[in-house]
Amino acid sequence: MEETISLKDIFQTIKKRLFLIGLITIIAVAISGIISYFVLTPIYQSSTQILVNQSKNEQQVFDVNQVRTNVEMINTYSVIIKSPTILGKVAENLKLDKTTDQLNSQVTVNSEQNSQVFTITVEDPDPAMAVKIANNLADTFQKEIPEIMSIDNVSVLSKAALKENPSPINPKPFLNMAIALVVGLMAGVGLAFLFEYLDNTIKNEQDIEALLGLPVLGVIPKITVGDEKAPINTASRARMGSGTLES
Repeated sequence: MEETISLKDIFQTIKKRLFLIGLITIIAVAISGIISYFVLTPIYQSSTQILVNQSKNEQQVFDVNQVRTNVEMINTYSVIIKSPTILGKVAENLKLDKTTDQLNSQVTVNSEQNSQVFTITVEDPDPAMAVKIANNLADTFQKEIPEIMSIDNVSVLSKAALKENPSPINPKPFLNMAIALVVGLMAGVGLAFLFEYLDNTIKNEQDIEALLGLPVLGVIPKITVGDEKAPINTASRARMGSGTLES
């Protein structure tokens, strides 16, 4: 026998398990907030920009081909910036207790399409240290690149600066809690329907008809202890009294 679920049944199931759904949602949001605020370490970000110019001996004449070459070389510069040669000197300059691999994971190099400017971004739990690493990385690259590639067309366009009240980029508590709210609601609704599906007890006449395939002829009301001890009304007492006198 095929069982169909109507929209009314869905609403009734949700209404019946509303406490469970709400409880799971609240727990999920609370856990997400606790982890975001008290467990995860805040990560701060700082950036500096580097400009790839034409060579100094070609400053007076604008060469389109030279600009195109500089743009194409940015990918090479990105690899050099994240190489152990540069990162090792940065760690030495700042006396960082980190390996080049650890420092490499903190550094990201991005470039705009068809632009001679690329950005060095550093992430660190300490906002001041993120600024120091970004600026030292740019300065070290500018000093070392002439010896590595025999070029002198790299300059620092803008240095990283420490803001007065820096905000971490990660974690994002409100976003995490919003995601937890949605996940909690979905999990709560899913559990509500699971419990309803596993509940095979008979609750009303409709369940009997669905189970046996037979119509219900009558219903016997439930008699409580209070009903059994209920006082007899006046009419019943009169009838009982007359019956006693006649006997």
